[in-house]
Amino acid sequence: MSELERDEVLNYRPGPESELPLDEDETVLAVFAPDTRRYWSDHLWLAGIGMALAGAVLIALGKPHQIPVALLAIALGMAARGWYFKSEAFARRWQLTDRRLIGPQGRQVMLLEIETVRRLMGDVQIVTRSGAKHLIRHLADSAPVVERIESARNARRMMMS
Repeated sequence: MSELERDEVLNYRPGPESELPLDEDETVLAVFAPDTRRYWSDHLWLAGIGMALAGAVLIALGKPHQIPVALLAIALGMAARGWYFKSEAFARRWQLTDRRLIGPQGRQVMLLEIETVRRLMGDVQIVTRSGAKHLIRHLADSAPVVERIESARNARRMMMS
């Protein structure tokens, strides 16, 4: 009988313990952590969009009397989701060093591998040359984060040439 291997997903541990260690002479330039106000604001936006879509669908189906129940269910569902995932979302942070961007769950992106850094609905999306995408979520202000990452990438390019 073949032996089943444990799935790596089950080994996930949020927080600094799950991050890759720094190299000996590596310097942390910035740490990007989630913002509480932005986290709840994102959930309110998702709830609002869900409520609008559910209301439109119920009206189209000729069941407008069910709208209050649907809206309440969506509001409660998004509040429960926000509460349930809050500890995990706030354990995720990204560290910008002079060489790479270190993320949660052992993720890392070397600065010279970054193809694109852009704002994506208030979050920051990093796209590598190989096409891998990473998202830094729930930031209070994403514009300075984009600038810091691009600045570090450009400084690394100058140092390597």
